[in-house]
Amino acid sequence: MKMEIYDVTIIGGGPVGLFTAFYSGMREMKTKIIEYLPYLGGKVSYFYPEKIIRDIGGLPQLSGEKLTDNLTRQAMTFEPTVVLNEQVMHLEKLEDGTFRLTSNTGAKHYTKSIILATGFGTLKSVKLNLPNAEKFEENSIHYAIKRLSNYKGKHVLISGGGNSAVDWANELEPIAEKVTLIYRKSAFSGIESNITKMMQSSVDVLTPYELTELKEENGQLSGAIIKEVGTDLQKEIELDNLIVNHGFHINLGPIAEWGMHMKDGTILVDDSMSTSIPGIFAIGDIANYTNKLGLIAGGFNEGPIAINRAKQYISPTEELAHLFSTNFEAFTKD
Repeated sequence: MKMEIYDVTIIGGGPVGLFTAFYSGMREMKTKIIEYLPYLGGKVSYFYPEKIIRDIGGLPQLSGEKLTDNLTRQAMTFEPTVVLNEQVMHLEKLEDGTFRLTSNTGAKHYTKSIILATGFGTLKSVKLNLPNAEKFEENSIHYAIKRLSNYKGKHVLISGGGNSAVDWANELEPIAEKVTLIYRKSAFSGIESNITKMMQSSVDVLTPYELTELKEENGQLSGAIIKEVGTDLQKEIELDNLIVNHGFHINLGPIAEWGMHMKDGTILVDDSMSTSIPGIFAIGDIANYTNKLGLIAGGFNEGPIAINRAKQYISPTEELAHLFSTNFEAFTKD
């Protein structure tokens, strides 16, 4: 049976993978996207559909859901092949230099080059380690906010001190009846301007505090006991909803065993996004290099760099012309 061979296979269908697929199409490369989830968009569409994103040039603000919708539409401009609900497990390099990828379903994918846009791999929220916490999950305890309207008029307690916790405090402040945020450290690790906005708002910020006990009334979560770190001082907070942002368990999966040079769970790349295995590139969160910019906008730069190098890898004797998307005519008609 004749196998269909792609110029590039992008593993990961999040924002960075989607923009990379668009640029690959502009380079007239035969492109395939393989995504583990049953839909495109990655963690942004899953964890942060209503989160407002402001760090992309030319887009003053856009919800995560709208951003991924736009990126998906853009990625489909040149009709790449899209494979959903598959996790790539095994890698083989054949005698002719082609890569053979095998997924968890047993499906085989053949490609001349590979771009890893997996984010940090599969993400699972760090669960709250308190008695009865699991009982209230998806009812009163949440690890991500999908619809802000669900919190209208509610008393909300947020536990965490990173970007997500601070962002949600700011987003919920005008919607919820009351927002309280606790963090086990005294200094936050989020973006400075967002922290300042939170501290100047009506959000009740308590540091350094941590959750120690959940309170229940008539089978419903009604409150929480918090304790000041390093002392015996305790407080009881009345609440309707508890949002927990304690980070994620990160698992790159079998890709980590492919033999690429790695550091701290990420893949080391050079300035062309090349990994230590010729023909394999890494972009986005999983890529590690000096002066890495950990923003979506940074990933949008890395994708085209990887595509350009992949095209040179496939056709080393062909000169790579400069490429611009600016044109007087639209690629597609609405």
